[in-house]
Formats: sequence, structure tokens, C-alpha cells
Amino acid sequence: MSRNRIRTAALAAAAVTALALTGCGGKQDRTSDTAASGASGGASDCTASAGQITIATGNSTGVYYALGGGLAQTITSNTELKATAAETGASVQNIQQLVDKKYDIAFSLADTAADAVTGKGAFEGKPADVKALARIYSNYTQVVVSKKSGITKVEDFKGKRISTGSPKSGTEVIANRLIQAAGLDPAKDVSAQRLDLTKTVDGMKDGSIDGLVWSGGLPTGGITDLMTAMKDDVQFVDITPLLPKLQDVNPVYAEDAIPAATYGTAADAKTIVVPNVLLVRSDMSDNNACALTKLLFDKKDDLVKVHTAAKDLDPKIAKESAPVELHPGSQKALDTLN
Repeated sequence: MSRNRIRTAALAAAAVTALALTGCGGKQDRTSDTAASGASGGASDCTASAGQITIATGNSTGVYYALGGGLAQTITSNTELKATAAETGASVQNIQQLVDKKYDIAFSLADTAADAVTGKGAFEGKPADVKALARIYSNYTQVVVSKKSGITKVEDFKGKRISTGSPKSGTEVIANRLIQAAGLDPAKDVSAQRLDLTKTVDGMKDGSIDGLVWSGGLPTGGITDLMTAMKDDVQFVDITPLLPKLQDVNPVYAEDAIPAATYGTAADAKTIVVPNVLLVRSDMSDNNACALTKLLFDKKDDLVKVHTAAKDLDPKIAKESAPVELHPGSQKALDTLN
């Protein structure tokens, strides 16, 4: 927690996406001890109880951070809960600290969440007792390299300085799986730079990094900065030839493309996508889980003002969180929205 910058979230006005986040995190949901019985207000209620909750987001120039701040303000403005959002290293760290009760809601990539509940990867032998509020938007795996590096495919990462994302992030999980799928050893064949997105972009600009892997929504502020500053000196790498091998690891991976208009590129960039989920501990009360899930979709327009990735919020696909089970309260909310 000492490295996290934790701030209270303020919802950006209109199309402005900048957030001012202050305050403190790490406090558990004070109503969670009512457990899954939905004790506050009765089994048929969908009203949040008074209390404090914290949201684990991601890097400060990523979509998790922006939407997490907007979600915190939306919760605070529309329920009896007072919510704060915190900058974190993202998915793996978020789930670990969610389980440790340092946070109450966590953004996560679906592949990392699958590892968590099945006790694989970073969670080997220690399955996480978490549930999903909803499946939300998808993350695009954005692999950007310097043209001077000579990299045109992931196999060319050998011997290169590649940012694989913050330690314990979902980006790092995907980056390592891509490297392995290309027949390389992440620990031996690549000079992995385990950096957050801000430091990664700085490294690309000053030439100390040859390429990066980033998993985030569209557009990601840090990638916009990079593409604007370096223009034709950088390019996206098509990683879709590795999709079959990634699907052998987890079928959640799929092919899509980053539209050219997103970052002003000459053409769409084919890539691999993975859904995101919002996670909570199983002990969150049914009423709170129901209220928070319903709020997510009722206030979608407010969240879109914070970041356009929220346009992809859809109650029809929100239930598709397997192998992570939906929280019973979330299931109830989504049943009423569909």
C-alpha cells in the first residue's frame, strides 16, 4: 500500500476525463459482516447500507483508474456508501488485496480472475474466495514497439528491452503468456522492464525501452500520449497469430482490432482482447452487491462521461463472468435489468 497513491474520486464533468483523487483507502466494507444473507433491509431489498468501501483500480494513466474514480463518486453520490478509489498495480495485486480486505471492490482482467478462483498462476494452491459484480468492458492487448528496434512480431522480443507492465498486474500476466507462446522464456530471453505505464511511456520516448505490452481499454491515456509524441517512430505489433496458444491457456481470449481512429494510426491494428470484471469478496451483503451492480448500469451515462470505455457496459453480457461466479446480489440485480 505504501507505493499506492490513494485519492478520493471526483467525477469529471461532461466529456472531461481528468479526475482529482484524494483521501484514503484500505478500509473494508463495514456492512460486509452481514454476509450473503442480505440482512440489511430484507432479502428482497436492493438498497445499499451506510458504510465505507474502497475500490482497487490500476495505473494512473489507465482506464481502470479513470473509471474507478468515476465509480467511486457515483456510489458516494447515489447511495449511503462512501467510496474511495486507489491507484494500484492492477489485476493480480487487486485480487490479493481484495482477499486481504484492504479493498472491497477490485477491477481485474477475466483471465487473472479465472486464475484466482481456480488456484492457478499467481494464485497457485490458494484459490481466492471472490465473486463478480459484473463483466464490464474489454481490454485490448496493445503491443507497441519502436521502429528502430526491428521488432515486427513477439518472437523478435528476444534480447530486447520490453516493458511487461507493473509487477502483479494483469498486463504482466498477458505479456508473459505472449512471450511464452512465441517460444521464448520471459526470464531469460527478454530484458523485461516491470514498469507502470507512465514510466514505460517515458522509457519509450527516451529510447531506453524497445517495446511495451499494455492491456487496457480504448483509448488508454498513456498510449495516446506515446502515439502523439512519437508518431511514425512507433508501431503496433499484430499478436493474433499467437491467439490459438493463448486460448489453450484460457478460452477467454479473443481477436479484435484497435480502430485506426483511436490513436490516429494509418489502419486498424489487429490484436487480442480479454474481458474485465468487477470483483468483490463473497462476504459482501446481498443488498450492497445488488445496489452496486444496478447502479453500474443505471448510471452508465455518467460513467461514459468519465471514460468512453463505459459505453461497452451491457447488462446482457454482464452475467458472463465464468469461471468466476456472480455474487447472489448481483445476479438478482442483473435479472431485473435483463
